[in-house]
This record gives sequence, structure tokens and C-alpha cells, in this order.
Amino acid sequence: MADSKTATPIISYDAFIFDLDGTLLDTADDLGAALNSVLVDHDQPQVSADIYRPAASNGAMALLEAGFGQQWHAHPKQGDLRQQLLNAYANNIATHSHCFSGIASLLIALEQKNIKWGIMTNKPGFLTTPLVSAITELKGAQAVVSGDTLAVAKPSPLPLLHTANLLGVEPTRCLYIGDAQRDIVAAKAANMHSATALWGYIPSVADAIGWQADFNWYSPIDAFNHI
Repeated sequence: MADSKTATPIISYDAFIFDLDGTLLDTADDLGAALNSVLVDHDQPQVSADIYRPAASNGAMALLEAGFGQQWHAHPKQGDLRQQLLNAYANNIATHSHCFSGIASLLIALEQKNIKWGIMTNKPGFLTTPLVSAITELKGAQAVVSGDTLAVAKPSPLPLLHTANLLGVEPTRCLYIGDAQRDIVAAKAANMHSATALWGYIPSVADAIGWQADFNWYSPIDAFNHI
């Protein structure tokens, strides 16, 4: 495992594969707005960014749990609330979402070096497709695989292997970058190198470093040593 603040081996790759939420894109404020719209509709207090941001990479149910707190586990309409949140989010999917600082420069550099890049996210396709289409910087993705493209999602390695196949690159020549433990678990199982996006929706730097990715990057600019 290497830390971007210490000497790191210089390894180059034929393809970079990225998680979406919390890695390429800061989507938390759109997800938080959808959550707060649900909370208001159900006479619950809205929550601030420090509550919803840590849950932003973990799906609708994690967001609802963050919003409803201790009430959530016994709530009789979890499925209905999940669908309400997804509908609200789909209707305003790219109002505030944007690339993290440094991502646009990294993607341009990859393309200039003829290094392929793609996206593998657990976000369902009906949300992934319009979101990626709305973000100009992401239109060069050579493969986009969603959480429901296959019958399984991360931490299974199969979606990552499928992405590598779409890119035409051997898994061992791919680097996967993500901001959740399941991303690192999936990459290891797929026989890919991995990097933790410490700028994303991680629980804490200490926890994220404990996932034992090959690299721990504080900024997308840290990736420039590997292209």
C-alpha cells in the first residue's frame, strides 16, 4: 500500500476505471436535496450536508437512514420512501453535481496519453445514464457500467471485469479508483490495482487507509504519476 505523501512506485496503466459518486463527481448536494424533499413531505426536519454527505456513496437506503435516524429501521414504508427519493433525485439529477477539482485535468491527460478510461458504479442505469450525459467532462468515457448492468454489483468483481473487457484491457493493466471499501474489495478480487479517492465520501482518512488499497490519493492530481 502506498500513500501519496510518501515515495510511491511509478506504475503506469493501460486503463483507469472510476467509481462515479464521490470519485469523479460530487453528487452529494443533489442527493441531499432529494432526501430533504422526502423528509419535508413526511414532516421530518431537514438534514445538513454533514449528515447526508457521508452516506452519499452508499445508496438510497443509506441516505434515508441518515435522514430518518433511529426511526428508519422500524419504518413501515421503507420501499415507498426509497422510490420517492429516487424519483425526486431523477428529476433533478445534475442541478448541483460537478466533477471534483482536478478530475477534468486528469481525464484530459489520460486521453492525451491514449490511456483508456471508463466508469463502473453501483448507481442503477436509469440514473447513471442521464447523469453522465449531463456532465460534459464525462462524455469521453469509453465504457460505462452501472450497478444493474449485470446481475451482481460491487463488491463482486464481475462488473469490474466486464468493464475491463469492454475497454479491451487485461484486468492486471487496469487501475480502479473509488471512495468506498467495496470498491477496493472488488478491485482486489478482480486482480486490479486500486486507489482510494480520499477526496470522496469516506468515513475518515484513517478508516479509508485501512482498506489497504495500493494507493491512497488526496487529490486526482496524485494520479498523474501513473499515466
